[in-house]
Amino acid sequence: MSFYDLLKNRRSIRKYTDQKVEKEKIEKITKAALMSPASKRSNPWEFIVVEDKEMLQKLSETRTHGSQLLAGSPLGIVVIADPAKSDVWIEDASIAALNIQLQAQDLGLGSCWVQVYAREHTEEISAEEYVRNLLNIPEEYGVLCVISIGYKDEERKPYDEEKLAYNKIHFEKYLK
Repeated sequence: MSFYDLLKNRRSIRKYTDQKVEKEKIEKITKAALMSPASKRSNPWEFIVVEDKEMLQKLSETRTHGSQLLAGSPLGIVVIADPAKSDVWIEDASIAALNIQLQAQDLGLGSCWVQVYAREHTEEISAEEYVRNLLNIPEEYGVLCVISIGYKDEERKPYDEEKLAYNKIHFEKYLK
């Protein structure tokens, strides 16, 4: 599959079969994350691989809406980063998270990004703090997201090129 086809067919998948993701595939996915570019090669990101169903259930409660799919996911990868290593840790960690998703797609798996950074768990506690407490993540780390991964139990159509927002592409200068 070409890279273009990979992008065209990668869609957010929120329903997974019960089939576990094989260790070899997890290894490829985590290697792809570790090969992600980072500003000044600071590599501020780290990754927590979660397969435990009980922990995935707890992670599914990270937010009021949008994180419940983790309960049905056989695998979650929590993307964290150390802001002391890079002032653009969010961007660095985002690139790594996307590499995780693209590698999963290339391996025939589905994935979905669950935003944690700048989201609430409750009015009293942030989603970041909730995940940090669950997984014993040091206070100095930022928690960007959780990527759910598994064998697809739903099909989504590829992007329709006719419906892309071409008006968002500008040449030479911004035009309204």
